Amino acid sequence: MIFLVLPDLTEEDALMDEVRAGSPDAIMHIYQLYFRPIYEYIRLRVGDAEVAEDIASEVFLRFLDAVRKRQAPRHSLRGWLFKVARTLIAAQYHEAKKLPTTTLEEWMPSPVDDDPEINLIRTISLDRARQAIRALSVDQQEVLILRFGQRLSLQETCDIMGRSMSAVKSLQLRAIESLRKHLREMGELGDLRWEGRHA
Repeated sequence: MIFLVLPDLTEEDALMDEVRAGSPDAIMHIYQLYFRPIYEYIRLRVGDAEVAEDIASEVFLRFLDAVRKRQAPRHSLRGWLFKVARTLIAAQYHEAKKLPTTTLEEWMPSPVDDDPEINLIRTISLDRARQAIRALSVDQQEVLILRFGQRLSLQETCDIMGRSMSAVKSLQLRAIESLRKHLREMGELGDLRWEGRHA
């Protein structure tokens, strides 16, 4: 199971100020902080470690190019990086890909997470969880990865997916409801109810 702690936004803003001031150390620090989360997000989408490494490297080459051209992101560096990763995946595969079966469980955050949706999935068998998640649409899978696996905010998820806040909230709610429906059909749920995560 992959558990990644992304830098907080205050640290990110300070680093970007240093980048804009021309600090190569700040660029290296950003690479060290973000390469692994970006790589893991890509690997979950493409199911191939070597391809994921190539795409993640390209994300950071594009970041360096943006810095050189003074077009570095002004808001949400991590959102910008994830969005570039998503664009590169789409360009390479020309269509949205469902999560590879072997990596379905890896997007879930650590056991200390208190999100009821994640805790629900942990209480059922891995095979059943895989079946239920595979039944979700590509967009539903992605919103769960971004929101719960990568712990991105609602606004960051909107920016990455190129959707409005209401659309992402609706997509997340449908993903959770679909997941619950599939699990109930498999006999994994009783009358368990929970509130979806919205912030």
